[in-house]
Amino acid sequence: MYSRTDSRKFKTISRRELLKLTPVIALGAFAIPQLQKPLLKGGLGFSDWTSARLFRSGHLAPTFADSELTPLDKFPINDYDIDDPQVDFDKWTLTVTGAVQKPGEYTLAQIQALPRFTQNTRHVCVEGWDVIGRFGGARLSDFLKMIGADPTARFVTVECADDYYESLDMATAAHPQSLLCYEMYGQSLTREHGAPLRLSVPTKIGYKQAKYLTDLKVSHVLEKAGYWEDQGYSEFYGL
Repeated sequence: MYSRTDSRKFKTISRRELLKLTPVIALGAFAIPQLQKPLLKGGLGFSDWTSARLFRSGHLAPTFADSELTPLDKFPINDYDIDDPQVDFDKWTLTVTGAVQKPGEYTLAQIQALPRFTQNTRHVCVEGWDVIGRFGGARLSDFLKMIGADPTARFVTVECADDYYESLDMATAAHPQSLLCYEMYGQSLTREHGAPLRLSVPTKIGYKQAKYLTDLKVSHVLEKAGYWEDQGYSEFYGL
């Protein structure tokens, strides 16, 4: 007959053994094809949720000296579809919609009239390479103030001339290093690097930094996270 002490020991051992078995059970679940996709999606969702809550809006990404810059001609040109969607610069505007007080069409000159910031930051690609570039433009947070973005909104989504699309959580959009970038290395963006306007967000992985922007929407609900996110990639992917 077990004593009360023996019972407590048994429960402790049982919990300990169960914790040891948890990874084995999880691996066993992954061996079942029908469970692989839901488990991976759930794990990625939990990782995004955790990363978003650990994000520090006042914490800056590292910056670098001019001597550490990757030469512009060595900066990789990486697109999901085409290098040049043939944007007509003379007719280009950024269409703003959603939870804003001033929706409408915004010209590049209006964006360039905002305070200009430049920063030497690292661009990290999910493919495994990274480079240090010099980016210049207006803070996305200043543009959001200009258009009267709802301060309680949660997301900023963008669409692009090459049919790419992407999203940022509002904390990242409001980060002081998140730029509506219209120049690199002190020169206007080239077509291959996303002219006339792209995102430069050094706190995020490269695929979050969309090029050839045509539309920007402020919203409370995320309707579509991004092109690569729809292929199973992380929605948050902070660095």
